[in-house]
Amino acid sequence: MLRIVLSLTAGGLFGGGLMLSGMTDTARVQGWLDIFGRWDPTLAFVMGGALLPMALAWRLAEGRRPAAGGRFPAPPRAELDQRLILGSLLFGIGWGLAGLCPGPAMASLSYGGWQGAVFLAAMACGMMAAPRLSRHLDRRAANA
Repeated sequence: MLRIVLSLTAGGLFGGGLMLSGMTDTARVQGWLDIFGRWDPTLAFVMGGALLPMALAWRLAEGRRPAAGGRFPAPPRAELDQRLILGSLLFGIGWGLAGLCPGPAMASLSYGGWQGAVFLAAMACGMMAAPRLSRHLDRRAANA
């Protein structure tokens, strides 16, 4: 139960932070990505404000266990491979086209943002297609 309460609290704080910082505003996000047009640098402060505390939290979490039990997730792999590059490209293209990524899309549902619902439906389709694409890439790599 404690784990659920802590998860809901963390999710609510994260969603509130996304809304307060303007990350659910698709025009602001697309302005951040429009480097050669009407570039809006304000999201750099949001990202920096998120990265610094998270880097500190990861550092403090080393060798500890979560208060609600279980384990912290393993750190991501540091190597670049075809999957990471392709996934990053697809994520960036989707973020640029829609102006949303998964967290802000979910947060936008709280105020009736229909764009978030469309985005989440498209993301679900992508999640269902990803294993098939992954198997295809694995077969290609094995035959190369």
